[in-house]
Amino acid sequence: MTHDNHHYSHRTGWLRAAVLGANDGIVSTASLIIGVASAHTSADEIILAGVAGVVVGAMSMAAGEYVSVSSQSDTEKADVALEQFHLDQNIDFELQELTDIYIKRGLQPELAAQVAHELMAHDALGAHLRDELGLHERIHARPVQAALASGGMFTMGAAMPLAAAIAASVTQIIPVVAVTSLISLASLGALAAYLGRASLITGAARVVFWGVLAMGVTALTGMLFGSVA
Repeated sequence: MTHDNHHYSHRTGWLRAAVLGANDGIVSTASLIIGVASAHTSADEIILAGVAGVVVGAMSMAAGEYVSVSSQSDTEKADVALEQFHLDQNIDFELQELTDIYIKRGLQPELAAQVAHELMAHDALGAHLRDELGLHERIHARPVQAALASGGMFTMGAAMPLAAAIAASVTQIIPVVAVTSLISLASLGALAAYLGRASLITGAARVVFWGVLAMGVTALTGMLFGSVA
């Protein structure tokens, strides 16, 4: 029997952005198409709305993700600078602070002091960032990576309902787009769960639930405003 020693927390950054982007691409584009189609518009108007939704949605997702993760990155950089300042001002206090952290984690005081001393001799700033602030190199905020993943995956996700709308006849756009989108959402949720080693059923069910809700609300909205127009 082999022992699986691989961990998956390092995937959280890009996986979150990629899943969020693809999920939003499917849900928002499908909902937009269904909402416009429910208002009894022409096929050309439905497709135009879908294409516009893909373009603006991808740009919005990329920009939003970049700004959000950049803010996180700025906070991390400020913490790094502050911690370096503390180390420069009072190294003994920082040594004791790290020792106390290890004692709280279960080490004997003598061993905790030795570990803190040796780690700080090797990399004082790295030791404090990791053990005091919980900042790890492999999960640092990466704005450009997050923006590209989110915007790219939004486009890929949005392509599913848009392609279904283009292929379907105008009378069948709503059911074809709905079914295609729900299958895509279920597959996405299951894939994300698999990559994170979580329950496939749970992963698929939660994205399908919100997809159904979003498409139902926009369909109702389209019918209401379509009847008024």
